[in-house]
Amino acid sequence: MGKTVLIVEDEKAIVEILKFNLQREGYSVLEALDGEAGLELAQAEDPDLILLDVMLPRMNGFDVCRTLREGGCAIPIIMLTAREEERDKVFGLEAGADDYITKPFSMRELLARVKANIRRRSLDTAQPAQPGSQLLKVGDVAVDPVSMTVTKGGAPVDVTQKEFDLLVRLFSAPGKVCTREELLEKVWNYAYFGDTRTVDAHIKRIRQKLPQENVPWTLKTVYGVGYRFEVNA
Repeated sequence: MGKTVLIVEDEKAIVEILKFNLQREGYSVLEALDGEAGLELAQAEDPDLILLDVMLPRMNGFDVCRTLREGGCAIPIIMLTAREEERDKVFGLEAGADDYITKPFSMRELLARVKANIRRRSLDTAQPAQPGSQLLKVGDVAVDPVSMTVTKGGAPVDVTQKEFDLLVRLFSAPGKVCTREELLEKVWNYAYFGDTRTVDAHIKRIRQKLPQENVPWTLKTVYGVGYRFEVNA
């Protein structure tokens, strides 16, 4: 069955260009021209991915993204931002977006990111748990690759798919430096396009959800390189 992409964008010309290229790649397309309509479609239709503009009538993209995430929605969201508005990228990622792409964008790059995010979600939801998958536990934090859950002190921690994938990769290799480029390739499934801020924003959200005070582990920044998960002696 073909995958479905929801476009939430108020510029009709951009919608038509995106729709044409996505359909040519075999995707079904839903479209909404304002934030409220986009939110309603996302909740009712459960698309495989959402392309979400920031500046929208009735409800902006940040609020749409935040509302979906607070409601437990795990659909991959790629935000469309204006190149001159650098803060939009950070705000979008902090609201729960999986990725962003700036306008004007390369259609080849956008399609690659759409494919990578949809493929990643399909693998995570369709593949059965692999024999030998082990619970990753340090202190009172447990990351379970089988049930795909994170708990702290036995209580569930609400994380997005990308946050979960990052935790599995980091917790699985204590002491190893994971570069931002490596994390983009392994977690987002696409090659380095020139901006690793996506990784940084997701790590920031992980740190907010799993505070590092009085715990026997540290998620360290290796400046200019990436991140390292360390178990304290």
